[in-house]
Amino acid sequence: MAKIGVIGGSGLDDPRLLEEPEEIEAETAFGSPSSPLTLGKIGNVPVVILARNGRRHQLSPTQVNYRANIQALKDQEVTHILATSACGSLRTRIERGDLVIVDQFIDFTKHRQATFFDSFENGAGHTAMAEPFDVKLRKVLFETAGGLGYRAHDGGTMVTIEGPRFSTRAESHMFRTLGGDVINMSLATEATLANEAAIPYAVVAMSTDYDCWKADEAPVTWDEILAVFNENASNVKNLIVNVIPKIK
Repeated sequence: MAKIGVIGGSGLDDPRLLEEPEEIEAETAFGSPSSPLTLGKIGNVPVVILARNGRRHQLSPTQVNYRANIQALKDQEVTHILATSACGSLRTRIERGDLVIVDQFIDFTKHRQATFFDSFENGAGHTAMAEPFDVKLRKVLFETAGGLGYRAHDGGTMVTIEGPRFSTRAESHMFRTLGGDVINMSLATEATLANEAAIPYAVVAMSTDYDCWKADEAPVTWDEILAVFNENASNVKNLIVNVIPKIK
Protein backbone atom coordinates (compact mmCIF):
# COMPACT_ATOMS: atom_id res chain seq x y z
CA MET A 1 0.00 0.00 0.00
CA ALA A 2 1.19 3.51 -0.78
CA LYS A 3 2.22 5.82 2.02
CA ILE A 4 2.63 9.41 0.90
CA GLY A 5 4.97 12.04 2.25
CA VAL A 6 3.83 15.62 1.63
CA ILE A 7 6.39 18.40 1.91
CA GLY A 8 4.48 21.65 2.14
CA GLY A 9 5.88 25.04 1.26
CA SER A 10 4.60 28.41 2.41
CA GLY A 11 1.47 27.30 4.26
CA LEU A 12 0.64 24.06 2.46
CA ASP A 13 1.52 21.95 5.49
CA ASP A 14 -2.06 22.15 6.78
CA PRO A 15 -2.80 19.25 9.19
CA ARG A 16 -6.53 19.78 8.58
CA LEU A 17 -6.01 17.96 5.29
CA LEU A 18 -5.74 14.73 7.29
CA GLU A 19 -8.15 12.37 8.96
CA GLU A 20 -7.08 11.26 12.46
CA PRO A 21 -4.03 13.56 12.59
CA GLU A 22 -1.23 12.72 15.01
CA GLU A 23 1.88 14.81 15.58
CA ILE A 24 5.23 13.23 16.35
CA GLU A 25 8.73 14.57 16.89
CA ALA A 26 11.40 13.04 14.65
CA GLU A 27 15.17 12.79 14.88
CA THR A 28 17.49 11.42 12.21
CA ALA A 29 21.15 10.66 11.73
CA PHE A 30 21.32 14.05 10.00
CA GLY A 31 19.61 16.00 12.77
CA SER A 32 16.07 17.25 13.23
CA PRO A 33 13.70 17.90 10.32
CA SER A 34 12.20 21.34 9.77
CA SER A 35 9.06 20.57 11.76
CA PRO A 36 7.32 17.82 13.70
CA LEU A 37 5.68 15.24 11.43
CA THR A 38 1.91 15.10 11.15
CA LEU A 39 0.61 11.59 10.47
CA GLY A 40 -2.88 10.74 9.31
CA LYS A 41 -4.89 9.60 6.31
CA ILE A 42 -6.41 11.00 3.14
CA GLY A 43 -8.98 8.69 1.58
CA ASN A 44 -7.67 5.77 3.67
CA VAL A 45 -4.13 6.35 2.38
CA PRO A 46 -1.49 6.91 5.10
CA VAL A 47 0.07 10.37 4.80
CA VAL A 48 2.96 12.14 6.53
CA ILE A 49 3.10 15.95 6.30
CA LEU A 50 6.26 18.00 6.85
CA ALA A 51 6.62 21.80 6.75
CA ARG A 52 9.72 22.52 4.64
CA ASN A 53 10.55 25.93 6.13
CA GLY A 54 9.12 25.22 9.58
CA ARG A 55 5.63 25.84 10.89
CA ARG A 56 6.29 29.60 11.18
CA HIS A 57 8.32 29.76 7.98
CA GLN A 58 11.24 30.56 10.26
CA LEU A 59 13.90 28.75 8.21
CA SER A 60 15.53 30.42 5.23
CA PRO A 61 16.04 28.20 2.16
CA THR A 62 19.69 27.67 3.11
CA GLN A 63 18.88 26.86 6.75
CA VAL A 64 16.49 24.04 5.84
CA ASN A 65 17.95 20.66 6.81
CA TYR A 66 16.93 18.93 3.60
CA ARG A 67 18.78 15.74 4.49
CA ALA A 68 16.92 15.40 7.79
CA ASN A 69 13.61 16.14 6.06
CA ILE A 70 14.02 13.39 3.46
CA GLN A 71 15.51 10.97 5.98
CA ALA A 72 12.62 11.55 8.40
CA LEU A 73 10.14 10.64 5.66
CA LYS A 74 12.21 7.61 4.68
CA ASP A 75 12.26 6.50 8.32
CA GLN A 76 8.45 6.65 8.22
CA GLU A 77 8.63 4.29 5.22
CA VAL A 78 6.86 6.62 2.79
CA THR A 79 6.65 5.15 -0.70
CA HIS A 80 6.25 8.46 -2.57
CA ILE A 81 6.81 12.16 -1.90
CA LEU A 82 4.64 15.00 -3.20
CA ALA A 83 6.06 18.48 -2.70
CA THR A 84 4.49 21.90 -3.14
CA SER A 85 6.22 25.21 -3.64
CA ALA A 86 5.74 28.77 -4.78
CA CYS A 87 7.83 29.78 -7.78
CA GLY A 88 8.52 32.68 -10.08
CA SER A 89 7.67 32.41 -13.77
CA LEU A 90 10.35 32.93 -16.39
CA ARG A 91 7.88 32.59 -19.28
CA THR A 92 4.90 34.72 -20.31
CA ARG A 93 2.80 31.59 -20.90
CA ILE A 94 3.10 30.63 -17.21
CA GLU A 95 0.79 33.10 -15.54
CA ARG A 96 0.24 33.99 -11.90
CA GLY A 97 -1.66 31.20 -10.18
CA ASP A 98 -0.76 28.60 -12.81
CA LEU A 99 0.45 25.20 -11.62
CA VAL A 100 3.61 23.71 -13.09
CA ILE A 101 4.35 19.99 -12.82
CA VAL A 102 8.09 20.40 -13.24
CA ASP A 103 10.19 17.71 -14.93
CA GLN A 104 13.74 19.12 -14.81
CA PHE A 105 15.90 21.42 -12.69
CA ILE A 106 19.03 23.52 -12.96
CA ASP A 107 20.83 23.88 -9.64
CA PHE A 108 22.41 27.25 -8.80
CA THR A 109 22.66 26.67 -5.05
CA LYS A 110 26.05 27.14 -3.37
CA HIS A 111 25.89 26.42 0.36
CA ARG A 112 23.75 23.27 0.74
CA GLN A 113 24.44 19.81 2.07
CA ALA A 114 22.83 18.21 -0.94
CA THR A 115 23.92 14.58 -0.73
CA PHE A 116 23.73 11.66 1.67
CA PHE A 117 27.10 10.48 0.30
CA ASP A 118 29.52 12.64 2.28
CA SER A 119 32.10 9.88 1.88
CA PHE A 120 32.64 6.97 -0.49
CA GLU A 121 34.18 4.91 2.30
CA ASN A 122 31.35 2.38 2.03
CA GLY A 123 31.08 2.60 -1.74
CA ALA A 124 30.58 5.26 -4.39
CA GLY A 125 27.21 6.94 -4.68
CA HIS A 126 26.60 8.49 -8.09
CA THR A 127 22.81 8.79 -8.46
CA ALA A 128 21.26 8.95 -11.92
CA MET A 129 19.36 12.23 -12.33
CA ALA A 130 18.26 12.31 -15.97
CA GLU A 131 14.60 12.26 -14.78
CA PRO A 132 14.69 13.84 -11.30
CA PHE A 133 10.89 14.01 -10.98
CA ASP A 134 8.93 10.76 -11.11
CA VAL A 135 7.15 10.31 -14.44
CA LYS A 136 4.13 8.43 -13.05
CA LEU A 137 3.54 10.93 -10.26
CA ARG A 138 3.83 13.83 -12.69
CA LYS A 139 1.29 12.23 -15.00
CA VAL A 140 -1.35 11.77 -12.29
CA LEU A 141 -0.75 15.30 -10.98
CA PHE A 142 -1.17 16.88 -14.42
CA GLU A 143 -4.22 14.83 -15.38
CA THR A 144 -5.93 15.43 -12.04
CA ALA A 145 -5.23 19.17 -12.23
CA GLY A 146 -6.85 19.29 -15.66
CA GLY A 147 -9.84 17.33 -14.40
CA LEU A 148 -10.29 19.89 -11.62
CA GLY A 149 -10.23 22.72 -14.14
CA TYR A 150 -6.92 24.22 -13.03
CA ARG A 151 -4.44 25.84 -15.41
CA ALA A 152 -1.50 23.45 -15.30
CA HIS A 153 1.65 22.99 -17.38
CA ASP A 154 2.93 19.50 -18.13
CA GLY A 155 6.64 19.84 -17.53
CA GLY A 156 8.96 22.76 -17.05
CA THR A 157 12.53 23.38 -15.93
CA MET A 158 12.94 24.73 -12.40
CA VAL A 159 15.94 26.93 -11.66
CA THR A 160 16.86 26.69 -7.97
CA ILE A 161 18.88 29.59 -6.57
CA GLU A 162 20.45 29.88 -3.14
CA GLY A 163 18.41 32.79 -1.83
CA PRO A 164 17.19 34.34 0.27
CA ARG A 165 17.67 37.27 -2.10
CA PHE A 166 15.81 37.39 -5.41
CA SER A 167 17.57 37.42 -8.78
CA THR A 168 19.15 40.42 -10.42
CA ARG A 169 17.61 41.33 -13.77
CA ALA A 170 20.76 40.05 -15.52
CA GLU A 171 20.49 36.72 -13.69
CA SER A 172 16.81 36.42 -14.53
CA HIS A 173 17.54 36.89 -18.24
CA MET A 174 20.40 34.38 -17.99
CA PHE A 175 18.12 31.76 -16.47
CA ARG A 176 15.67 32.26 -19.34
CA THR A 177 18.49 31.87 -21.86
CA LEU A 178 19.56 28.63 -20.18
CA GLY A 179 16.08 27.19 -20.63
CA GLY A 180 14.56 27.82 -17.22
CA ASP A 181 10.78 28.08 -17.05
CA VAL A 182 10.28 28.75 -13.34
CA ILE A 183 12.52 29.66 -10.41
CA ASN A 184 12.58 29.00 -6.67
CA MET A 185 14.96 28.36 -3.77
CA SER A 186 14.42 24.77 -2.64
CA LEU A 187 13.45 22.09 -5.12
CA ALA A 188 16.76 21.03 -6.68
CA THR A 189 18.20 20.16 -3.27
CA GLU A 190 15.08 18.30 -2.20
CA ALA A 191 14.73 16.39 -5.47
CA THR A 192 18.38 15.33 -5.40
CA LEU A 193 18.08 13.86 -1.92
CA ALA A 194 14.77 12.14 -2.66
CA ASN A 195 16.41 10.46 -5.64
CA GLU A 196 19.40 9.41 -3.55
CA ALA A 197 16.96 7.93 -1.04
CA ALA A 198 15.19 6.10 -3.92
CA ILE A 199 11.79 7.65 -3.13
CA PRO A 200 9.67 8.67 -6.14
CA TYR A 201 9.27 12.46 -5.93
CA ALA A 202 7.18 15.04 -7.76
CA VAL A 203 6.34 18.71 -7.32
CA VAL A 204 3.37 20.99 -7.80
CA ALA A 205 4.84 24.47 -8.25
CA MET A 206 2.53 27.48 -8.17
CA SER A 207 3.59 30.53 -10.15
CA THR A 208 3.22 33.69 -8.07
CA ASP A 209 5.24 36.31 -9.99
CA TYR A 210 7.51 37.01 -12.97
CA ASP A 211 10.81 37.26 -11.07
CA CYS A 212 12.29 40.50 -12.48
CA TRP A 213 12.90 39.80 -16.18
CA LYS A 214 9.72 41.51 -17.44
CA ALA A 215 10.55 45.15 -18.08
CA ASP A 216 6.87 46.14 -18.04
CA GLU A 217 6.36 44.90 -14.45
CA ALA A 218 7.81 45.90 -11.10
CA PRO A 219 10.35 43.42 -9.65
CA VAL A 220 8.91 40.74 -7.39
CA THR A 221 8.40 41.34 -3.67
CA TRP A 222 7.70 38.87 -0.86
CA ASP A 223 4.34 40.52 -0.14
CA GLU A 224 3.30 40.02 -3.76
CA ILE A 225 4.27 36.34 -3.61
CA LEU A 226 2.25 35.78 -0.44
CA ALA A 227 -0.81 37.54 -1.85
CA VAL A 228 -0.94 35.39 -4.99
CA PHE A 229 -0.03 32.24 -3.09
CA ASN A 230 -2.72 32.69 -0.46
CA GLU A 231 -5.30 33.41 -3.15
CA ASN A 232 -4.56 30.11 -4.93
CA ALA A 233 -3.33 27.82 -2.13
CA SER A 234 -6.70 26.07 -1.89
CA ASN A 235 -6.24 24.80 -5.48
CA VAL A 236 -2.97 23.12 -4.57
CA LYS A 237 -4.43 21.58 -1.41
CA ASN A 238 -7.41 20.29 -3.37
CA LEU A 239 -5.12 18.82 -6.03
CA ILE A 240 -3.04 16.99 -3.44
CA VAL A 241 -6.15 15.60 -1.72
CA ASN A 242 -7.51 14.32 -5.04
CA VAL A 243 -4.20 12.86 -6.24
CA ILE A 244 -3.22 10.88 -3.15
CA PRO A 245 -5.93 8.17 -3.46
CA LYS A 246 -4.81 7.57 -7.07
CA ILE A 247 -1.20 6.76 -6.22
CA LYS A 248 -0.34 3.07 -6.37
